[in-house]
Amino acid sequence: MAQLSINSDHGEWGLSTDAGERARLLQSPCVDTVPKSEWEPPPGGPGRGTTSTLGAVFIVVNACLGAGLLNFPAAFSTAGGVAAGIALQMGMLVFIISGLVILAYCSQASNERTYQEVVWAVCGKLTGVLCEVTIAIYTFGTCIAFLIIIGDQQDKIIAVMAKEPEGASGSPWYTDRKFTISLTAFLFILPLSIPREIGFQKYASFLSVVGTWYVTAIVIIKYIWPDKEMTPGDILTRPASWMAVFNAMPTICFGFQCHVSSVPVFNSMQRPEVKTWGGVVTAAMVIALAVYMGTGICGFLTFGAAVDPDVLLSYPSEDMAVAVARAFIILSVLTSYPILHFCGRAVVEGLWLRYQGMPVEEDVGRERRRRVLQTLVWFLLTLLLALFIPDIGKVISVIGGLAACFIFVFPGLCLIQAKLSEMEEVKPASWWVLVSYGVFLVTLGAFIFGQTTANAIFVDLLA
Repeated sequence: MAQLSINSDHGEWGLSTDAGERARLLQSPCVDTVPKSEWEPPPGGPGRGTTSTLGAVFIVVNACLGAGLLNFPAAFSTAGGVAAGIALQMGMLVFIISGLVILAYCSQASNERTYQEVVWAVCGKLTGVLCEVTIAIYTFGTCIAFLIIIGDQQDKIIAVMAKEPEGASGSPWYTDRKFTISLTAFLFILPLSIPREIGFQKYASFLSVVGTWYVTAIVIIKYIWPDKEMTPGDILTRPASWMAVFNAMPTICFGFQCHVSSVPVFNSMQRPEVKTWGGVVTAAMVIALAVYMGTGICGFLTFGAAVDPDVLLSYPSEDMAVAVARAFIILSVLTSYPILHFCGRAVVEGLWLRYQGMPVEEDVGRERRRRVLQTLVWFLLTLLLALFIPDIGKVISVIGGLAACFIFVFPGLCLIQAKLSEMEEVKPASWWVLVSYGVFLVTLGAFIFGQTTANAIFVDLLA
């Protein structure tokens, strides 16, 4: 296999085997967070990890499942019903899995161990910087979505505790949505976001997994045994137009986006082989598909076209089983926000140090001041945007478009460049097929991102 780039020293990068360490999987290697002595590869040989095949499946599923689950019933409604939603997910799953395999192939060829470093090595500096900027924007948008989700679930819980209709006039000031989101964010999220190290990833992952499976179980149970006051709207059986099907793609991309964390997971395996990795990601995506499809189908059939972009908001506030699901989601999001912020902050830090030409081993005081400033700016901006953009559907649409870049665009560019570089040494018979497939992935991702951006801008302007 052709060697495509620099930085082939396996001792440069650390491997994370903790299933919960999402921040480690996403973080830019430009910013050291542990001593170099802890970054040595395990004794099994250079580049050998300790994650088993089954463990890798769990990590990928864990990275894939999350708060995006709440939006899948609305995605089925947007797509035009159960048949269209299933067909769309099954069709996209082929490209999602192929993107994960492409990233593993390019990681192995370039000897790089994070998503952005693979893009840097294979596609060059310009594309690498664009990738890191996209990661920063994506994590920023996801943090906004998390705050909106907190507000949505708190509104329902507070309505039950106050025993009054949601949004009723004359409600106490302390039940106002803007106040409750701000209070929760300042009390819990900000203190967890400032530290340089995040040691609770394993607990965040556990909460995310438990919350995701519980929400899925509740949605399915409520479909089988619905409450009397829940009446579905129109049950669509076909899409209103072919464009309506494409409008559901950003939600699916947001739900299945685990590509940024996939490269470190691949390199943490005991046997990091592309063939083995193909089986890992196929099994993981089938599990995620079952969860998303169960939630999407049952949630859509329960409420029809009247389903809320956040499916939990469609259920009655006083339903205790659903209230527990809301509490799980809030706890999961409270711990997931600092992790996503940590990932985005690490990328911003890496870009800043590279732009300034500053060494990583710099004065600790300067790093602390810069970290606190970055955290405060990030936190306040996401909070303000979450307070004045209450529609979770719009935020999911935008970050879903960015997720399409990680799933399609960057893997497609890597495949094209890898095959073109390989062709300079040897001309495999299938190189043009793979290059064409890479072009298709880039085109598909660019289409989803462009359509999402256009809808976000022009629909609001026309409204």
